[in-house]
Amino acid sequence: QVRLVESGGGLVQAGGSLRLSCAASGRTFSSYAMGWFRQAPGKEREFVAAMYWSGAITYADSVKGRFTISRANAKNTVYLQMNSLKAEDTAVYYCAADQSTGVFTTSPRYWGQGTQVTVSS
Repeated sequence: QVRLVESGGGLVQAGGSLRLSCAASGRTFSSYAMGWFRQAPGKEREFVAAMYWSGAITYADSVKGRFTISRANAKNTVYLQMNSLKAEDTAVYYCAADQSTGVFTTSPRYWGQGTQVTVSS
């Protein structure tokens, strides 16, 4: 059974930083795409960042230059370092994983339960 567990969310002032972690279990995820989505109140869930088994990385335009995704395959863990946070980054952040890279940015198969990030202005 695949399980993704996020941690590291919280309240931070605008301009501050947070680091999210996602611990995956139930599979060996080194061949999976893993990454992050977010959902702000009243908005649809949106793609944030992904890291593929090849090492390729993609980001949403809204977070480029501020967020950095990384992963530790030996630990089945993916991270999201978020710097220069803005009020509009406030959302529930979800970890996701999928063995198919082609669908990852739209409909990954596996999801975590989410962690709240609140940025005060």
